[in-house]
Amino acid sequence: MNGTPPSLKADGYRGIWYSNQPSNDQYRYKYSGGLGTYCANHLPLAIYSPKARKTFFVYGGGTELSRNARLLAMVSYYDHDTGLVPRPAIVMEKSTDDAHHNPAIAVDKSGHIWVFVSSHGGNDGFILRSTRPYSIDSFERIAQQEFTYPQPHYIPGFGFLFLFTKYAPGRELYSRTSQDGITWTDAHKHAGFGGHYQVSCAWKNKCGTTLMYHPPVGGLNARTNLYYIETADYGKAWRTAGGAPVDAPLHTVQNSALVHDYEADGLLVYINDLNFDEHGNPVILYVLSKGYESGPKNGPRIWTTARWTGSNWDIRPVTSSDHNYDMGSLYIEPDGAWRIIGPTEPGPQPHCTGGDIAMWTSRDLGNTWQKERQLTRNSPRNCSYVRHPVNAHPDFYAFWADGNALEPSESHLYFSTKSGGVYALPYTMTKDSEKPRLLR
Repeated sequence: MNGTPPSLKADGYRGIWYSNQPSNDQYRYKYSGGLGTYCANHLPLAIYSPKARKTFFVYGGGTELSRNARLLAMVSYYDHDTGLVPRPAIVMEKSTDDAHHNPAIAVDKSGHIWVFVSSHGGNDGFILRSTRPYSIDSFERIAQQEFTYPQPHYIPGFGFLFLFTKYAPGRELYSRTSQDGITWTDAHKHAGFGGHYQVSCAWKNKCGTTLMYHPPVGGLNARTNLYYIETADYGKAWRTAGGAPVDAPLHTVQNSALVHDYEADGLLVYINDLNFDEHGNPVILYVLSKGYESGPKNGPRIWTTARWTGSNWDIRPVTSSDHNYDMGSLYIEPDGAWRIIGPTEPGPQPHCTGGDIAMWTSRDLGNTWQKERQLTRNSPRNCSYVRHPVNAHPDFYAFWADGNALEPSESHLYFSTKSGGVYALPYTMTKDSEKPRLLR
């Protein structure tokens, strides 16, 4: 995509179906399904702009219902004034159905929409920018770089802090910065022992990231331990949650960033989300499991929070679900309430990726949780990878996709309100803009 041609528009919202690692049993795969909002390590996927009164979002779309589908990097928005969504824009087509190539999004101070289309261990990562503020009508290619699991944070008064992964030699963690998105610094490594997945979050002028590591025996399927570091100078120096300097890049398993040694407990760690309380203290949401294979033998999968109290990490269980890749989002409200929205309930394909979506609430800093409401029931396909927008508006509060986890299927996209209303984005459109359909 060279120059600034008009974006091609799709005639509806259809997500990519993807599977990873066949298991040769009744569960078919390690994980699978409608993975348009995959994965937890791609973020953000949605951003609310108060000036535009729109929530802009990206997802991985699919060209067809088959294993020969090609992934489409899609961008669109929900107009909070009209309640309409336009035909989504196709900003790039990849010659793969691999959902690791899904995009992430950023919005700069002038309102330009930035789309970071991931690679998967190669140099075919792309950065694109809308040619006009708050518009998805056309995009220009800004850069091609080596990055996987893109996590761009636009920080007012500074610019971009971009966290990502390089496969060199394993999954190592890096960052770059740019004031304008055009000129970027060299990549700086902040973790590189054994391999890692990370989830990051920006709060005011700092950014935190939480990660696990891949041990020598078992690798990424034995992911374990939980670490946290943060930076207040855009990646130049890193520190612990308590403010102690960190010897970055992290290069040993036992280090000052360790939140908990789950390797010693014999447990696997699947990080879902990271957020901050009103004082800037991090709270991590993750799932603990006894093994990487799908099925009840490794259950239950325990949803867990780790909260920095100011002096130590307070670790508490939330609930349980039936799959390692049951991914949800953590919200910390101005009134102090915590919310988790995710597929904690069994779906039509039990013990597979996703399920039915529930909203959980805690009003005592994660000590106790109540299931406030169930957002989906008797779904035709498992719902998975619930994502929270940056600056989430109550009318577009969570965003996810569905899909049959056992075989290629159509994948629909949904969002919910803060009060629990669930809307389906139009799978097929006959007009330039249409209203999402209220389901419950």
